[in-house]
Amino acid sequence: MTRWHTITTGTLDALVEAGLDPQLVGARIVDALDEDLEGGQDVTTVATIPAGGRAIMELIAHQPGVVAGVPVAAAVFETVGGADMDVAAVVGDGGAVSDGDVIIQVTGDTGSLLTAERTALNFLGHLSGIATATAEWVSALGDRGTRVRDTRKTTPGLRALEKYAVRAGRGLNHRMSLSDAALVKDNHVAAAGGVTAAFDAVRRRFPGLPIEVEVDTLDQLAEVLAAGADLILLDNFSPEQMREAVGLVAGRAKLEASGGLTLLDAGVVAATGVDYVAVGAITHSAASLDIGADLSPLPPDSAGDREPVGSH
Repeated sequence: MTRWHTITTGTLDALVEAGLDPQLVGARIVDALDEDLEGGQDVTTVATIPAGGRAIMELIAHQPGVVAGVPVAAAVFETVGGADMDVAAVVGDGGAVSDGDVIIQVTGDTGSLLTAERTALNFLGHLSGIATATAEWVSALGDRGTRVRDTRKTTPGLRALEKYAVRAGRGLNHRMSLSDAALVKDNHVAAAGGVTAAFDAVRRRFPGLPIEVEVDTLDQLAEVLAAGADLILLDNFSPEQMREAVGLVAGRAKLEASGGLTLLDAGVVAATGVDYVAVGAITHSAASLDIGADLSPLPPDSAGDREPVGSH
């Protein structure tokens, strides 16, 4: 296994500021790099690039979108090349880009840049795709007060990163795990013997925990509202039913719409007055943002003079 470098303090701080655990991010990066090399070496780079050469690599958007994953990409380059990698963020997380915009510039050892390139692009493109999809929902919902939230439909091992990308796109996170909030769904209701019974069971066992209850009829909605639910998931409700539910609740609970929603539905759903829409597609179906890398060799003994990733 390759001996990887430690990422810099500036990048560690940028990850923490983004709400990410640097240790978790570092582990995912090492896994990805180890997968790319499979215990060997970058044979093409070793064969074609003389040792000691330096270059500038620019990561460039090839389509419009919203950026997420800049400190993660920086951590990839530093994991491969160490503190010698001089990473400058031209566009920060949450920033909009157009075709041709430079997102990141990295100065460092040419071989290390090329070895890190694909892994950095994989993280940056994937996370930016999620941020872009989220931002499209934010725009489509408009200023009516309805917010888009993610779900647990995430890539195994990448949940924290994908939910961070949702935040970069100005969406909201739902629960991060099964332990930090309860969501009583139809199978829990069936097993517990009713929606009120399921809600009461969770409330008794975990009295301080946030509880959301899924309902699929207005009768169930009235039932859990009477039981004291303050967050209710409307599963596969039509816009007309959503409006009726908003009127029935009259501000006594927050309402979240879910079930096959698309961007075409966003305006109509927001107009019903629900508080949230739950959209699994922003994580599980977001297309990666098309981002490429251009390399420019530097003359011998050139020194990079760019600012670190956290400086923009």
